[in-house]
Amino acid sequence: MKNLFFFLFACVTSVHAQRVIPFVDFNYYFRTFENDNFRQLEFQQIREYKGGDDFVAYIDTKGNLRVYDGKERKDISNMNVVYKTSDHLMAYNIGPTLNMWDDGKLQTLTYYAQDYEVKDSIIVYEDTRFKTVSVYWNKQIYQIYQMTGEMAMPVAIGDNIVAFKDNGNFYKVFYRGQIYDLGVWNSTIDFEAGCDMLCFNDPTTRTFALFENGQFLDVESFYMKRYKAGRGFLVYEDLNGNLILYKKGEKQTLSNFSPSFWEVKDDLVVWGENSYVFAYQNDKKIQVANFTPKDYLLKNNVFAFRNIMGGASALVDGKVVELSNQPNCEFQIYGNSVLVTLFNRSYIVYNKGRKFIP
Repeated sequence: MKNLFFFLFACVTSVHAQRVIPFVDFNYYFRTFENDNFRQLEFQQIREYKGGDDFVAYIDTKGNLRVYDGKERKDISNMNVVYKTSDHLMAYNIGPTLNMWDDGKLQTLTYYAQDYEVKDSIIVYEDTRFKTVSVYWNKQIYQIYQMTGEMAMPVAIGDNIVAFKDNGNFYKVFYRGQIYDLGVWNSTIDFEAGCDMLCFNDPTTRTFALFENGQFLDVESFYMKRYKAGRGFLVYEDLNGNLILYKKGEKQTLSNFSPSFWEVKDDLVVWGENSYVFAYQNDKKIQVANFTPKDYLLKNNVFAFRNIMGGASALVDGKVVELSNQPNCEFQIYGNSVLVTLFNRSYIVYNKGRKFIP
């Protein structure tokens, strides 16, 4: 129980505490922003990088795979590898051998890997030796099902939750080390998996249902047209076009005007309503803009979007912040910070209410 509490605490705090923000500057030096300062990580041009909330993985100029988590730079492999990252984990394979990095520690998952996915705090992978599918979660490996025919990955993989069906078309859910039975159904169920819950139209009861904290519950007595799950809540569009949020057993109508678009990611809901854009953040409905952004990103509790000048703005902690008015700048979200890339490869980092420029 103590280890589980520590793991959950770490997952929550890591969302808000960004360790490193990686970027390549105009000199092609690989740099990071950390602890309110900029640091040069590599002096030679790297080949590529993939950043998460807790670390950055990259291929250096010689083709080596390295990881930097704000504390130490670790050499992972000097061979050509394929790697995938999430906010907290990295998995990489050399041929059929699948390895992983978790908070500075390396581990081999299997020597017979096939397909695999890396999410927030889980790694899901196929093992061809025994035709099994397993999940790495909380520093342990769980075999969730075994196939008799062709190998197949789970039907839905969320940040910390997995929905799958076994050989007998028995649908089940893996969550926090436990497997929960849903039922047998021959056709496909369209699950939407979020961070810690999933929702679906239940073909047995003909209801709109969810899985949360080890329980299957009916939310509506009819199928819903569209639905998505976030962290501790779900959002759906009902038969009348209303946008409804369900959280902790209670429903709240976000919009009655058939939103032109809507998205859910982590802690945020964003939708368009009569040319206005709104967000649901920290249990409040906030008007973000009076136009529909050309492009935008949602992650954790941040909504970054293209502003009316063609630059970048963001909704952070209930406030809309103008980051840059330079047209066609690029933006990314790391933790609850925003990195803006300008045309000349100069950068702006918005972190904890302040702008930082290297």
